[in-house]
Amino acid sequence: LQEQRLFQQFVVVSLRKASPGNTYIPEITQQFPTKSSRLTREAEDRLRAIPKFCFPDCHDWRPSSDHTSETFSFVLTGEDGSRLFGYCRKILPSGKGKRLPEVHCIISRLGCFNLFSKILEEVERRREISPALVHPFMHSVMEAPFPAPGRTITVKSFLPGSGNEVLTLCRPVDSRLEHVDFESLLQCLSVTRLLQVFASLLLERRVIFIADKLSVLSRCAHSALALLYPFTWQHTFVPVLPASMLDICCSPTPFVMGALSPSLPEVLDMPIEEVSHFQGAYLSPLIFLIKDVLYHTLVSEAFVWFFVELVGHYSLYMSDTGPGGTRELQRDAFGKSHPSRGVRQFLQLFMDTQMFAGFIHDRELRKGGVKGLFEMRAAEYLDSYPEPEPSGVNKFFKGLGKSFSSFPFI
Repeated sequence: LQEQRLFQQFVVVSLRKASPGNTYIPEITQQFPTKSSRLTREAEDRLRAIPKFCFPDCHDWRPSSDHTSETFSFVLTGEDGSRLFGYCRKILPSGKGKRLPEVHCIISRLGCFNLFSKILEEVERRREISPALVHPFMHSVMEAPFPAPGRTITVKSFLPGSGNEVLTLCRPVDSRLEHVDFESLLQCLSVTRLLQVFASLLLERRVIFIADKLSVLSRCAHSALALLYPFTWQHTFVPVLPASMLDICCSPTPFVMGALSPSLPEVLDMPIEEVSHFQGAYLSPLIFLIKDVLYHTLVSEAFVWFFVELVGHYSLYMSDTGPGGTRELQRDAFGKSHPSRGVRQFLQLFMDTQMFAGFIHDRELRKGGVKGLFEMRAAEYLDSYPEPEPSGVNKFFKGLGKSFSSFPFI
């Protein structure tokens, strides 16, 4: 039942003035469902961590009479490696004079940014009328099932003065696109920078995104990882890192993290080896004009085809020679199979990553094969395989070489 619910928790995080001094401390002031006395230790730790992620820059906040609402997201990783998504909307409560902002936060196991953003906008609308309207609405949302890709659900709730209202929530047909915003990524990073990010992720380096806004920071980090499909980032992922937790950047293992611009000087002074810092570098304004679903699909398809030409022939090297007749990849033969020397050299590095190991392990366990967009495109590719020189991948590697000519860690 918990897996089927849209979310696990909804909290309101407010700022309390610290004493002494003029700084503020974030704390949970409302919670739905109400706090249970039977929470596990991990659940208690998660509750204590949420306020820091809702106000990662809490020491910089001051009362204000004007604040633009902002939506962003963060990720909490459990002891077993499972991830919970935190969807946040920072608002300025209605009232007179200067006021402190508050954050409405939904904690869910489900990755669907646009869907939860719509819910949070409705929460804000009800909060402006009366805070008492928020909990009944969130109760209705919690009871709603998570829609399948391409499907729509409705949530009914009562609003004084308007009567019963119906909120429509839908998911895109392609579930890979429901938690990403490629437009933000391409607005903030030049093509050269984007290739550097992509290559760093492929080789499982340490990557830190720097941005002025929480919304831009979280969207770019999530979109960058979405480019890795059909592979999955297996390491630490903290798209929004609270200023009080910057020492995590000194971790010796691969990671993808995001930090706000005021934290950059402190990050640069840390004893971090082999790390890539990426800040926004705007592209031509022409890129801003393409904003529909087709655009996101085209961007995603370009990277899918890169992986198709890189490893789309893996199925030809799967055999039943493992222990007990299990399927396994013939690694040596596969690593030498590509007609391009440059691709073969890269494959030797890529095949040692955890994301490649996870990808192959999943396929070795599924005797009936895997169905999905990547497998469909790979089948199309194999109809014409092998080719003397798959041009798409080779052009990418040539461009990549130029992009990284000044990067000693590659």
